[in-house]
Amino acid sequence: MLKVRIIPTLLWKQFGLVKGVSFDSWRRVGPVLPAIKVYNQREVDELVLFDILAHKSEDELDYESIDEFGQDCFVPLTVGGGITSIYQVQQLLRAGADKVSVNTSLYTKPELVTEIAKRHGSQCVIASVDVRPDPGKGWQCFSHAGMTPTGRDVCSWAKELEDRGAGEILITSIDLDGTMRGYDLKLIEAVVNAVDIPVIASGGAGTYQHMVDAVTKAGASAVAAASIFHFTEQTPAGAKEALAAAGVPVRMPYVTPVTD
Repeated sequence: MLKVRIIPTLLWKQFGLVKGVSFDSWRRVGPVLPAIKVYNQREVDELVLFDILAHKSEDELDYESIDEFGQDCFVPLTVGGGITSIYQVQQLLRAGADKVSVNTSLYTKPELVTEIAKRHGSQCVIASVDVRPDPGKGWQCFSHAGMTPTGRDVCSWAKELEDRGAGEILITSIDLDGTMRGYDLKLIEAVVNAVDIPVIASGGAGTYQHMVDAVTKAGASAVAAASIFHFTEQTPAGAKEALAAAGVPVRMPYVTPVTD
């Protein structure tokens, strides 16, 4: 089994980071760069940075800021928000992103996943999917930061994204986002069973046990989280220790050997 990754999620809104509940009620949590530097020191496996307003703007993406962030980020960095073209992907990669996460634009331009995968490899593209329960039917996908219902079923959409070349699926429960009540295990398990690529669980982590459950009970290959690290004393290192104690393979922080 591959090592399970701990991935802090940074939500970028204009001049700083925010965190909300169910994609709403945004609360400022500080500037971007200091957060990146802190996570560097904590040896997280990856970071995900989402510009949560980019999909609303016709302006070009903020490559200059990504370049600045990338220079101080020493772990793999995924950037998402407002990506609609292969040109933007190339500019983000040049600016310092290691991967891109694409969401809203795929509902009208799903071939973008294939284009990115062919140009830069499947490992470069994470398909992000935000969902809410669809009573009696499972879960429905939502675009535009969880505001617009798409009519797409999450499992069939995830499978299509895999077939088109996505390297990973980042699945987020909108209703549980920021609540710290735990991941939607049934949702994660359903998506894991629908695809053969890694699934990143997102939305609802509040304890280390929630992360353990997402992996051991639902089959997630990685766990993404924000509130647990912003608003509690729990840390990525603590999460790795909890996962390791549960028998889950993780990359433990490097400890410099003591010499005489």
